[in-house]
Amino acid sequence: MFVWAGISCSRLLTSASYKTLFTRKAHFISFLDQGVSLPLCKGTRRTFIPVQLYQKTMSMYQGGGSNSPDDGTVRVIDMRSDTITKPTPAMRRAMAEAEVGDDVYGEDPTVNALQEKAAKLFGMEAALFVPTGTMGNFCSIMAHCWERGSEMLLGDCAHIFIYEQGGSAQLGGIHPRTVRNKPDGTFDLDEVESKVRTSDPHLPITRLICVENTQNICGGRVLPLSFLKELRELANRHKLPVHMDGARLMNAAVSLNVPPSDILQYCDSVSVCLSKGLGAPVGSVIGGKKDFIARCVRLRKVLGGGMRQSGILAAAGLLAITEGAARLHEDHENARTIAEGIHSLDPSVLQIDLDTVQSNIIVFQLVSHAVTPGQFCKMLNTYDPNDSLDIDVRVSMLATDFKRDIRCVTHHHISADDAQLVLKKFRAVVGRVAGMKG
Repeated sequence: MFVWAGISCSRLLTSASYKTLFTRKAHFISFLDQGVSLPLCKGTRRTFIPVQLYQKTMSMYQGGGSNSPDDGTVRVIDMRSDTITKPTPAMRRAMAEAEVGDDVYGEDPTVNALQEKAAKLFGMEAALFVPTGTMGNFCSIMAHCWERGSEMLLGDCAHIFIYEQGGSAQLGGIHPRTVRNKPDGTFDLDEVESKVRTSDPHLPITRLICVENTQNICGGRVLPLSFLKELRELANRHKLPVHMDGARLMNAAVSLNVPPSDILQYCDSVSVCLSKGLGAPVGSVIGGKKDFIARCVRLRKVLGGGMRQSGILAAAGLLAITEGAARLHEDHENARTIAEGIHSLDPSVLQIDLDTVQSNIIVFQLVSHAVTPGQFCKMLNTYDPNDSLDIDVRVSMLATDFKRDIRCVTHHHISADDAQLVLKKFRAVVGRVAGMKG
């Protein structure tokens, strides 16, 4: 969000009547294809490109919309993200019965149990429960880059770089410098080494390298252990710590069939999300050395993340990293089933590279230009009872009209039977699109 003339532009973006606002020539906002045009005075205009990204990102999360009545008779399968998962009945019971204390004083036994369990799982000295993954990453980056004017190196497709509001720069005074992500989520280590900066007074000093595993924008790709080992060796040469945005670390561990500690042996810190595929309603856990975690405790406090009887939330997190993690292989199997089903459909409409499906995220391409990706998603998310070829299922996915990619994600609300229903819906929609001109 940004504010212009005392008005929140995020409010304007969601207002149905924004086109009627600011009719005076010197005070209006026109929503252009290239962003927001703000004529602040006659002959002056500034364009804020981030709003274009906001608009397109929000269109992704709308999942294509639906024209179907939601009367409970139509099965709705929401595959927009694993963030939509709801806590299991066991989690709800554990939350209701959790033993609690004041966590700011370190006296909440359930939070302490979660942190101890996570630290052991990660193979690290200590861990810290935080409300969100963005806070987990930000605390970790700040704890490593304690001096303002520091620099971190990270992939140009990193969630930290694209979807966390540039918080490290806007709040932490830390300069993000990107290296190009390869399609598999890794990056060229020679490029990384060439961008490490040290003592030149004209330049920020590189203090940190960040990686993401699994790599979200690259389609849930799992970083090879060999890559992480080489990155660790590079970091050691330059005496740099490595932080892993491990929002879906447990998916990476399942894919590689190794414990999380085998992955994290090459990292100094990690932030792991409990509320994605693991199914908890809230929270992430940071892992690292004791002195690092002590810094993160201070940072969490100033960011407003110090909670009191937060064992109510941590109770669900404890089940998430045990029972939730133990069933992630089911999500991967369902993702594979759906991906192979898409691969068997008309290639003039959809295409998918099966080698890219390594976890619970599926990204495929809409090849046909008869419809846009947004329109295709709307067709998936609509049931027409008057169409004898349609089936009474609605499927929500993410798409953007500035790319031909469509993303869907499996999670614990999607069963093997649901995966088959998704494919039946795909066959019906692909059949209709194949019959269109485009």
